[in-house]
Amino acid sequence: MEMGAGGVADSMAEIRNLTIEDFDDRVALSEFAFQYAVSPEDKEQQRKNFRPEDVYGLFGDDGRMLSSLFILPFEIWLRGRKLAMGGVAGVASWPDSRRQGSIARLLTHSFEEMRRKGQSISALYPFSYAFYRKYGYEMMTQKKQYTIEPRWFPPRRDTAGTVKLVEKSMELLDPVYQTFAARYDGMLVRDRYWWDSRALKAQMAAVYSNPSGQAEGYMLYQVKDKHMKVFEWVALTEEARIGLWSYAGNHDSMADQLTMTVPADDPLPFLLPEPRLKQEVTGHFMSRIVDAQAFVGQYRFEESDRTDELLLHLEDGHAPWNEGLFQLRIEPSGKAALERVTRAAGDGGTSAVSLDIQTLTVMLAGNLRPRMLQRTGRLQGAPESAALLERRVPLVQPYLFDFF
Repeated sequence: MEMGAGGVADSMAEIRNLTIEDFDDRVALSEFAFQYAVSPEDKEQQRKNFRPEDVYGLFGDDGRMLSSLFILPFEIWLRGRKLAMGGVAGVASWPDSRRQGSIARLLTHSFEEMRRKGQSISALYPFSYAFYRKYGYEMMTQKKQYTIEPRWFPPRRDTAGTVKLVEKSMELLDPVYQTFAARYDGMLVRDRYWWDSRALKAQMAAVYSNPSGQAEGYMLYQVKDKHMKVFEWVALTEEARIGLWSYAGNHDSMADQLTMTVPADDPLPFLLPEPRLKQEVTGHFMSRIVDAQAFVGQYRFEESDRTDELLLHLEDGHAPWNEGLFQLRIEPSGKAALERVTRAAGDGGTSAVSLDIQTLTVMLAGNLRPRMLQRTGRLQGAPESAALLERRVPLVQPYLFDFF
């Protein structure tokens, strides 16, 4: 956004990492922007956990913090592999510095920082999808919420294994979670801090174990005011799914309804004798590829019996290293490279497509198919180019349990 004289966008405002001395100002900005109050106890806990290296601010000529955001150093699962991701959160400005380009400057700086740190993809939860689309983000994940009365639960069936209430612990649940998470694109690789401070805040935990005692599924939930809320439902096997639903049915005298959030491709309605449940599918997190060459080098395409090559005319108005003409080379193994080429080198007869960074992101990590993107005008090029991508881009459902 352009500003006239004296505006934030063309002033001597400085972008830098926060220091511990900036902590109170950052909390005050969060309380104002997100309309909540931090208790003295929570504030001191936040102070202990504060990592200034993950927080950036735009400061005015007088040293006052105008805007700020966090870049959280996560890993996510993508095609069954772990990938560094920059999680953008806590984006906030004081009202007298809004609509003056401060967030644009912070985000552009953030892309440079994430690239430097090897975080080739970023994700955030938007207050407005349209706002963040201006900076190259696009909706990557959706979530589906079920609301169902106990009388419409799946019928009880015996299983070889058992479901038991357990003490909540990362050691028990994380191996099951990681196996489940690796099946999707975008799930967080959780560490102990995340388990203890976020995931294990649920009231109850129940685990399905097979006859050998190996955990194959779990649910984290609470029951309050006749409402059973499932925060996480993980079933690695069909036996685990059956066992967990039978266990959920044991709460029928305590709860009038159950709500749970699941991946968009969850097949529960198909499996119910009477699929009389409410289903709400909503947009969730947005993502954007930060460094296209690094991301493609870490990505795994579908295997093939031949090497495929394709020219990409890529547009990215906020990360110039992604802008231009590239050659995509995909080996039979699925390993790929994206190399910048000159326009003269790109005139050698290789098929070409044009797309922006948002389209590249949702094609490779958001489960939107190349042919659909071509039909809607987001991917421009010959039909055979879209067909090549359709054949080599894997079909993997994106999902994210967590919130940040």
